[in-house]
Amino acid sequence: ERKLTLWGGIFDIADRNIKIEETTKVSAQSGFWDDPQRAEIMLKEMSKEKYWVNLYNGVTEAINDLEVMQEFYTLGELNEEELEATYQKCLGLVEELEFKSTLNKEEDALHAILEINAGAGGTESCDWTQMLMRMYIMWAERNGFKVRELNRQDGDVVGLRSISLEIIGDYAYGQLKGENGVHRLVRVSPFNSQGKRMTTFSSVFVHPMIDDTIEIEISPADLDWDTYRASGAGGQHINKVETAVRVRHAPSGIVVECQESRSQHGNRETALKMLKSQLYEKELERRMAERENVEAGKMKNEWGSQIRSYVLDDRRVKDHRTNHESRNTDAVLDGHIDDFLKVFLLHNHK
Repeated sequence: ERKLTLWGGIFDIADRNIKIEETTKVSAQSGFWDDPQRAEIMLKEMSKEKYWVNLYNGVTEAINDLEVMQEFYTLGELNEEELEATYQKCLGLVEELEFKSTLNKEEDALHAILEINAGAGGTESCDWTQMLMRMYIMWAERNGFKVRELNRQDGDVVGLRSISLEIIGDYAYGQLKGENGVHRLVRVSPFNSQGKRMTTFSSVFVHPMIDDTIEIEISPADLDWDTYRASGAGGQHINKVETAVRVRHAPSGIVVECQESRSQHGNRETALKMLKSQLYEKELERRMAERENVEAGKMKNEWGSQIRSYVLDDRRVKDHRTNHESRNTDAVLDGHIDDFLKVFLLHNHK
């Protein structure tokens, strides 16, 4: 209850409710959709306000339920195990709200672009890149997010050399931003005939996917476009026609590729959005140089630069920044990474 009182001030729930009420009234007026872009921006802002109000109200209801259960227990109408179960559920919601309170940057509410690139290790690294992709997709689906594949480069033998995904959902970027860096895998390799223990690396980059609420100006003269045939799954048309696109932004040197759509036009639109997202992140880094959550992404894919190690034969996953550790490697690789995300964000929250 003390924490809830504190958060009521931090989240300014009363003000958020006023904003929701005002936007609801405006959206009901005739002519609201005469300016579709403005209307969508207003509704997105209202959705953001509702997100926090619903989180706060959920904890409030849980605490009220706990008080009722406490009364039943005092009257002898409830056993201790049932009361404890209710308390643990309530505690979990409180901890969840505490974690979500770290997502207080403007960009945290955006969707995320997740890029995974194979590093040192050849075939082993390509397989590891695909394992990481599966881990993040399973995490996203478990959290109710949608996943869209934007670009992929298959490995020569197995796995992936690189993959770009869009994680679509409120606060996807805020939750994943701590994943920037090198991820190290140690295991007895299935690709080594002698059954040796192998170490390999893949790098993960997370960018905020900008939306219409954020304006990034790009001069067409600064863009150099190429087209090529898409690789991987997609059918005869997508593989035989030059629908995939590559764009280079001359001032920044950023290169973006996209082959998600069956049409070149669709891929150009998505590639431009991906480019704007990276430029936006660069601007955020420039404005907030003290933030260190992207520094791991500048490291090399080799020894000494990893943010997290996955040691499968020792059944241990350890984050080297927070020292948080899990002994359930299977669960982690199946997308149960919430504890790692929460501990990092709480550890770095200012």
